[in-house]
Amino acid sequence: MAPPADDPIPSSRHVSVVLVEDDPPTRDHLAQTLAAGDGIELLAAAGTLAAARAACDRFIPTVLITDLRLPDGHGADLIREVRERYPATEIMVISVLGDEDSVVTAIRAGASGYILKDSQPVDMVDAVHGLIEGRSPISASIARYIIRRVQDGSFSPAQKPAPLLTPRETDILWGIAKGFTYNDIADRLGLSRQTVPSYIKNIYRKLEVNSRSEAVFEAIERKLIRLGE
Repeated sequence: MAPPADDPIPSSRHVSVVLVEDDPPTRDHLAQTLAAGDGIELLAAAGTLAAARAACDRFIPTVLITDLRLPDGHGADLIREVRERYPATEIMVISVLGDEDSVVTAIRAGASGYILKDSQPVDMVDAVHGLIEGRSPISASIARYIIRRVQDGSFSPAQKPAPLLTPRETDILWGIAKGFTYNDIADRLGLSRQTVPSYIKNIYRKLEVNSRSEAVFEAIERKLIRLGE
């Protein structure tokens, strides 16, 4: 697999979105919400995996929002493919599936956000802009689940040699885990905003991952960082 490309410099000015949702009423509601959002261009609203693949290949969106349970396949396959082919595209899941396998599979595939449909109402426009600004929109119940898994030791360390991260890369990785934006990280560490994506690219390469969420999971499993620090 080719190394991930540089993350785009965060910007809220214009965001192109491909939406994937197989339930027509839900798809229409989300499409209307996104299309009316400031700075958001809805490129396509697909109802199948095949249509979603075609839309992503045609448009290469800034953000992909996808359900997991689709009539012709699983959204995790789409996430994995888009992450590999278009590493600059941010990916967020919106699904009724909140079980352990679904959450971990989606995040490991490359999703940087995970919103449950039956959770408290989420401002989708704000979530999309937050995603490209370096945040990872996650429903509260999913966040609590991840914290419990970390605290009770359920995330056992992977049997891999610890990568050689520099102290600066470790600091940036900790900032990613805490949900800081690129600007936050740059300000806290006295870096220029333009250099942070380059550091993150090196972290991804060393951890053999393609997204912030994957990097955090790997870092926790390998005990490179602790969320309580």
